[in-house]
Amino acid sequence: MLVSRFLAPDGVAEIIDFMPTCEDAVSTNCHMLIRKLKVVRGTLKFDVRCQPAFDYARADHRMEIYGKNVVFNADQASMLLVSDIDFTSHKNGAVAEITLHEGEQASFVLMEGTVETAKTIRIDYLNTDSLLFETIRYWRAWISHTSYSGRWREMVHRAALVLKLLTFKPTGAIIAAPTTSLPETLGGVRNWDYRFTWIRDSAYTLYGLMRIGFTEEAASFMHWLEQRCEEMNPDGSIQIMYGINGEHQLDEQILSHLKGYRNSSPVRIGNGAFNQLQLDIYGELLDTIYLYNKYGEPISYRLWMYVSKMLDYVCKHWRQPDEGIWEVRGGRRQFVYSLLMCWVALDRGIRLAQKRSFPGPLNRWASVRDKIYIKIMTDGWSSERNAFVQSIGSHTLDASNLIMPLVFFLSPTDPRMIQTIDAINRSPDEGGLVSDSLVFRYDVNEAIDGLHGDEGTFNMCSFWLIEALTRAGRFDRTRLDEARFRFNKMLSYANHLGLYSEELGPCGEALGNFPQAFTHLSLISAAYNLDKALGK
Repeated sequence: MLVSRFLAPDGVAEIIDFMPTCEDAVSTNCHMLIRKLKVVRGTLKFDVRCQPAFDYARADHRMEIYGKNVVFNADQASMLLVSDIDFTSHKNGAVAEITLHEGEQASFVLMEGTVETAKTIRIDYLNTDSLLFETIRYWRAWISHTSYSGRWREMVHRAALVLKLLTFKPTGAIIAAPTTSLPETLGGVRNWDYRFTWIRDSAYTLYGLMRIGFTEEAASFMHWLEQRCEEMNPDGSIQIMYGINGEHQLDEQILSHLKGYRNSSPVRIGNGAFNQLQLDIYGELLDTIYLYNKYGEPISYRLWMYVSKMLDYVCKHWRQPDEGIWEVRGGRRQFVYSLLMCWVALDRGIRLAQKRSFPGPLNRWASVRDKIYIKIMTDGWSSERNAFVQSIGSHTLDASNLIMPLVFFLSPTDPRMIQTIDAINRSPDEGGLVSDSLVFRYDVNEAIDGLHGDEGTFNMCSFWLIEALTRAGRFDRTRLDEARFRFNKMLSYANHLGLYSEELGPCGEALGNFPQAFTHLSLISAAYNLDKALGK
């Protein structure tokens, strides 16, 4: 629910925008966007305009006015604007000019609807005041179930609300972000559609929600996940991402008729990464299943059989180069992070089998797990950089390696982990990835990712560094103090609503899709562990 306040010499107005949850609503149609406008002081004049653009402004539509209602009809969709003011037509959109005095208000409801509905429905039928208070009660009740009561409670609750809003209730799917093509650099080409369910993002999101007590969403996602497992390939592999209803085909298109945000083109819908090979997803997925079995509900034998097939797939393919967590488009490599997550997949699979006495070739899985460990420690380490690197044979640093102590691959005080943290924690001019506490994923000039242009610092990586410092700081107070300072500094980069995009630009501007699940879930994890390390 969003409240926007407008202050002028002649008065003050407030707009409340919300989408009803309709848990106990009086309306039969709950797919609405409701806007309530009220003048709380003085007298103000407003221009009102509704100009829909169906199918990304590719489809024409017809507009008809019936009393105070307007219906917009395209060939494959229709939209209804219900209000208590009179509209006129202008360039196939609805416009109005109204003056409101102190205490007066106007309401607008945008919803699905037809001509027949437009002829009969009135704004008072929808009872928007009732829907408003029902929606307030719903969100207050939901956030009250959190188990987090530590420092930074307001920001953690805000992040949890974001993650909840990114879940699709009918199926349990969790999207990465609700937007497409917001650029990673203004005017650049790194513009992607994030309105899909990545196995990786969803798994991490579930971890963030379960960490602070929300298990209902975890159960819904597990149901969605079991359905995807039933569709797995014969070799035990699954896609890296799906549509919210489980769609497999997510073809990427460029909308050349749109300029993009601040002339950042191309504008894309769909995501060509859906058919990439990203072996790390099995680690994130197995870690989440393991935690859900531990803190949520015991998994079924049916799901275990699918898990077992995935583990066999990992055993056969862990040596294979892939596109990695960052979905590079410059060719496959053996990414250290992908190897790490293959190790996590087998480690959590073995633990789960032992905990539940599930059948499986544990000795074979353990043997492969140990081989991956040795591979990372020998070939993933660069004596030149004194750090773990991005891929086997490279000397490029990658912030994804900060997750090693978070998944218990290495002790947070292991000399190699400390050296990796220190290498990353230097400024780019000194060969590191950190600029004023903000962390780049990798050096785009050094790593070949197949794309042109620069990008901002990656918010999730900034929180990963904070958490790595936190864990090391349990034995070194200096690092713990640094983690706390940097966490508070990261909080200052949120926007005025406490929300984050994917990246931050050189002037602190939000870059990439918004709000980003990755950022908010890593904030929750960092806050939880930092609060725990600081103690009472």
